[in-house]
Amino acid sequence: MVGPLYHKGYYHLFYQYNPDSAVWGNITWGHAVSRDLIHWKYLPISMVPDHWYDINGVWTGSATLLPDGNIIMLYTGDTDEFVQVQNLATPANLSDPLLLEWVKYPNNPVMTPPSGIGPKDFRDPTTAWVGPDGVWRLTLGSKVGKTGISIVYKTTNFINYELVTSLDDPLHAVPGTGMWECVDFYPVSTTSENGLDTSANGPGIKHVLKASLDDNKQDHYALGTYDMGREKWVPDNPKMDVGIGLRVDYGKYYASKTFFDQSTGRRILWGWVGETDTEDDDLLKGWASLQTIPRVVTYDTKTKANILQWPVKEVESLRRDHSKFDDLLLEPGSIINLNITSAAQLDITAEFTVNSEALQSTVEDDVINSCNGASVKRALGPFGLLVLADQSLSELTPVYFYIAKSSDGTIKNWFCTDQSRSSKANGVDKQIYGGPVPVLKGEKYSMRLLVDHSIVEAFGQGGRTCITSRVYPTRAINGNARVFLFNNATDSSITASVKVWKLNSADIRSF
Repeated sequence: MVGPLYHKGYYHLFYQYNPDSAVWGNITWGHAVSRDLIHWKYLPISMVPDHWYDINGVWTGSATLLPDGNIIMLYTGDTDEFVQVQNLATPANLSDPLLLEWVKYPNNPVMTPPSGIGPKDFRDPTTAWVGPDGVWRLTLGSKVGKTGISIVYKTTNFINYELVTSLDDPLHAVPGTGMWECVDFYPVSTTSENGLDTSANGPGIKHVLKASLDDNKQDHYALGTYDMGREKWVPDNPKMDVGIGLRVDYGKYYASKTFFDQSTGRRILWGWVGETDTEDDDLLKGWASLQTIPRVVTYDTKTKANILQWPVKEVESLRRDHSKFDDLLLEPGSIINLNITSAAQLDITAEFTVNSEALQSTVEDDVINSCNGASVKRALGPFGLLVLADQSLSELTPVYFYIAKSSDGTIKNWFCTDQSRSSKANGVDKQIYGGPVPVLKGEKYSMRLLVDHSIVEAFGQGGRTCITSRVYPTRAINGNARVFLFNNATDSSITASVKVWKLNSADIRSF
């Protein structure tokens, strides 16, 4: 992921691109623009590795929009000696809304690895923020031993930089989490659903610190408080710190990045969906990996312990052919075909009500993690939807809730996606994904699914827990794809209400 940006009526997405193969290698920057975040046009390549300071790759970076309208792009370059450095680039013509051409600073690099940091452990600068002192700050990821860290630099001109956090006392560090890459650091309002400019700070604001863990390719985040005077960020809950607690997405999702959309007052999140088939398959089709639907990020004012992620409203412009199903009763062990034909591209919302008597009376053994498969039947689940399923259910991708009620009466809720039967194809990763999801008193169990041929983006409880799945059905494709409700609980009936929209395809083409 590189730097998203809103500029003069266009959303810009700069992305990493390898023109020679589908595998990681000599990376350049691709560039696409959109007016609505849904329909995109590819622009010419923005930057290529053509100097000693980035000859082995023009890697991840971030854009900063300055108050005077200027745009600064900082990115990681891999040098001719395979050292990671930070470089500066600016638009060649700021009046061009498409930002077609970029100029690299002639005296790059502007930052090199400080003493104590490995030459390959210094990358991915964030969007900068400015303090009351008029000085700009940014953070980037690294590690010391097995401790993941984010370190802060200051600058007044984006050419000269001062490291203001020591390796022993960085912005933040979490032992045992390994290399932090694609660090993101941004404020969220605790009193409003509006997004905040990256420089916002003060009362009624929490800061999200997110890191992509290079060791396991997972994106983790935590909420906390930023002390600009001390250049320290402190997590609200140390037991749920970065890398050991909440994940941005529990599925096939990595290298996410947010930006502030000043045109609509939203903070928008992008994520990278990798492939789960073989590298040979990627080479045959000539491309690999893609971006998720953009998501709006807000603070969860109900739990006060997590962010919410929700698809941008613009995706609703693709909706057509609405179907509605109210109060469908699913007895234990039942499946209901919703008779949605050609169900390969859908937007689905569903609410589930669990039988209250069963919920009160059922007691099970203690369960730590219940994302162990949709076919594993327990007293209170799993229950949910089967998408990208064929009529005979030889292929299916379940997205479901499970209620774990321990022997002391404590309830813990899980939101999961099971890919174990998603494809008949060989050589395809078929993991079961998922994580805990808060369900508060009086709330129904709810999910929203965006289904697009081989992708399922799942949002549980308004986006408290998200799961992105990359599946490759061979039978449940195009006109043969179907949708089912299911309840594999043994002791509880479920009542479900579902809305289904078929989706038109987004328009993505060359400019």
